[in-house]
Amino acid sequence: MKVLVIGATGSIGRHVVSQAIAAGHDTRALVRDQRRGESMLPAAAELVVGDGNDPAAIEQVVDGIDAIVFTHGSHGATGAAEEIDYGLVHSALTALKGRTVRISLMTSIGVTVHDGPHNRSTQAHDWKRRSERLVRVSGNPYTIVRPGWFDYNAPDERHIVFLQGDTRRAGNSSDGVIARDEIARVLVDALTIPEAAGKTLELVAEQGEEQADLTPDFAQLTPDHPGAYDAALDPDTLPLKREPSTVREQLESIKEN
Repeated sequence: MKVLVIGATGSIGRHVVSQAIAAGHDTRALVRDQRRGESMLPAAAELVVGDGNDPAAIEQVVDGIDAIVFTHGSHGATGAAEEIDYGLVHSALTALKGRTVRISLMTSIGVTVHDGPHNRSTQAHDWKRRSERLVRVSGNPYTIVRPGWFDYNAPDERHIVFLQGDTRRAGNSSDGVIARDEIARVLVDALTIPEAAGKTLELVAEQGEEQADLTPDFAQLTPDHPGAYDAALDPDTLPLKREPSTVREQLESIKEN
């Protein structure tokens, strides 16, 4: 496959690029800075310099691709969640102009926690959740991965566990932990495992060895309802009718494409 990684120089994106190349995929990385990309990513990666929210740049970067892995994040930066967590997904899907690609989207465990518009941490969750909705209604085959706390796992906690319903809501590492390279592995494996398509999962690790094949784990998950805005088992904490009109309009626009 020709795989595009958005968020390629981030702590997860770097692993995704390396693992996608190792899996035999032609791998394109969207980077803001050529030198930074060259210093952080394998030489086999195709670097495209640009801003993911620039329509001309994103149209260039999605040209000819078969799949997109989104690993970007605003990391709590004030006011950035809408532009980055949501905006980059909206820009990429718009640039595809209805062409079908395989998508792996990384968001976060606890993404359905919603405490109101004035809580900055849940504002970021809301924009990530809106990005999930964009992907679900886009008509593209997808897997949405909500990882637990990065690298809080002990060395012997490598057994990958898929959860659903976003029921772990403490907002700290007790919600679950997972190694960064394992997050990347799930995102990349999902691209070519048929049983992963159309599913949303929370990702954590428990004590034990990492599985050689994740197909049975993907197979046991409940699929999302086709065309639904939210995951099959999610709580209804962000009703669509209460969303800003611009968000509803963008969802409908992506859905129509």
